[in-house]
Amino acid sequence: MTHDHDLVLRPTEAQRAAALAPPPGRTGGDLVVETLRGLGATTVFGIPGQHALAVFDAVGRSDLRLITLRVENNAGFAADAYGRLTGEATPLLLSTGPGALTALPALAEAAAASAPVLAISSQVPTAGLGGGRRGHLHELRDQAASFREVVKSVHIARSQSQIPSVITEAWESALTAPHGPVWVEIPEDVLRAETVIPQVTVGDATPHELAPRPELTALAAHWLQTAARPVIIAGGGVIRSDAAKKLRQLAERLNAPVVTTFGGKGAFPWTHPLSLQSWLEDRHMTDFLEDADVLLVVGSGLGELSSNYHTFFPGGRVIQIEADLGKLESNHPALGIHADARLALQALLETAGEREDPHAPERVRLVLAEIRDRLAGQDLALEQQLLTSIRSALPPRSPSFWDMTILSYWAWSAFDARHPNTMHSAQGAGGLGYAFPAALGACVAEPGTPVLAVSGDGGAMYSIAELATAKQHDLDITWLIVDDGGYGILREYMTDAYGRPTATELTRPDFVALAASFGVPAATTTPDTLAADLTHALTTPGPSLLVLPTTLRMFAPTHV
Repeated sequence: MTHDHDLVLRPTEAQRAAALAPPPGRTGGDLVVETLRGLGATTVFGIPGQHALAVFDAVGRSDLRLITLRVENNAGFAADAYGRLTGEATPLLLSTGPGALTALPALAEAAAASAPVLAISSQVPTAGLGGGRRGHLHELRDQAASFREVVKSVHIARSQSQIPSVITEAWESALTAPHGPVWVEIPEDVLRAETVIPQVTVGDATPHELAPRPELTALAAHWLQTAARPVIIAGGGVIRSDAAKKLRQLAERLNAPVVTTFGGKGAFPWTHPLSLQSWLEDRHMTDFLEDADVLLVVGSGLGELSSNYHTFFPGGRVIQIEADLGKLESNHPALGIHADARLALQALLETAGEREDPHAPERVRLVLAEIRDRLAGQDLALEQQLLTSIRSALPPRSPSFWDMTILSYWAWSAFDARHPNTMHSAQGAGGLGYAFPAALGACVAEPGTPVLAVSGDGGAMYSIAELATAKQHDLDITWLIVDDGGYGILREYMTDAYGRPTATELTRPDFVALAASFGVPAATTTPDTLAADLTHALTTPGPSLLVLPTTLRMFAPTHV
């Protein structure tokens, strides 16, 4: 009798020949590249460094597309966006010590947003490992320790024979729900040395599916079907698992209103009669959610930004579907279902029956009207006009990337993303400088599709060097910089809290002239001409930059 565990994949004649006579001159760097190609990678991001040169040499001799940026953190943001848009594990090639550490904020954002980034870094030579402090260039006592509490998993190869298995294991981890960044580390001498190992044939690296327990989805379906006022909160997990269609089917079957978190923008149609849009930073919405007798939370941990700064306290039963076990019931007691959002929604669709509620659309209309009325008394027409102009100029399926700036904070609540997985920001970890380099990664992921980045002048300075990257690769990106002379949102926060701002006013360059020095077309725009100027920029191939000098205000908070 033959058992499954007795089955062995037999090499083909071509594989036997390759094993007996591998091409000469191959190194550990080739093993990295061959493994990535075998796993399906087509594009890698990164910046070369002395310890990682063997990997970059192997990439240069391969058919992988290499996108080099100017700062490692920006390369990480670009890989993050590529992974978000394609759903693929995206290699990020880094060098030991300072180069690797510079990418930490980007990996923190990828972790917060569940973006599958496969970071591969060199390490000091093997003899310098273990804290021996031999004085190698870029030496750290324990480089991997700097990343262990940031990324999803850490994978270390200490010999050439370990490289294919370690990278394959990391690839699988990055793509198993919840997606996330992973860290691979290989010493310089292992990468540089010639190898006798045959060309890599990669085995199965299929991610594990995270299916829900059926007894939990059966109870959840019963609660939802028999609820008087069910409401759904749809988070970024719906986007990551490509579950927007299933979410809509379930909402319509249950006649349940849906609000999306800022990471879940586009998961539910903005103008649908059951759409509560994304107004989570409004007390009227908080009250509406607290009034639900059954609240279904899909793909969200109900963290600070999704709970109106932890002022939301559910009044009824909570069902939470979450792939990240650490977030399950982390903020509120719930019927916790540890599962991928798509699989859990499918299970609910197979179990829950129709629920009639002719009054649900009217309840949605009334709460949105209350929110509009609150905004109408705050003299905020300019901010809303700008979002309307951007929406009219941006093609419906074009991705947009938003930095941590006042207009982005508005967009979290008030911008119609039109389609799933088209609006992204750094609201997960909250670092500055995300929008432009992430948008560059999106351009690589979706060639021929215009991409928009929105930054403030303060955040723009974090990634200004990447104008060179946009020009070098001739990417179809438009960068809108809202110039208010400083860190506008911090200026507002400090003035409200302490009566005056400190360290928020900035000297900045002439952005138009600076872009022109890179050969990137640039112009100054106004609120009245923004729609036309942005339309022109987005429909003109290649990179472009628009500067909008204006000072914006946030709507009044309702959590204080």
